[in-house]
Amino acid sequence: MHPICQQTLTVNFSNSELQRHGMNVAGLLDHPNVRKFVDWVAKKDPDFTATITKKQR
Repeated sequence: MHPICQQTLTVNFSNSELQRHGMNVAGLLDHPNVRKFVDWVAKKDPDFTATITKKQR
């Protein structure tokens, strides 16, 4: 998975929520933040890269 896509999912869902969704993409896309991200990244070039920030704990 692309790092910025993975980061978007881990910011918006707990590990247990991700386990429940499994490969149900439609369920993940129902989340407004994920939908907003997917709509945004869909407009980028396929070789688009972005820096990601690490969670501060």
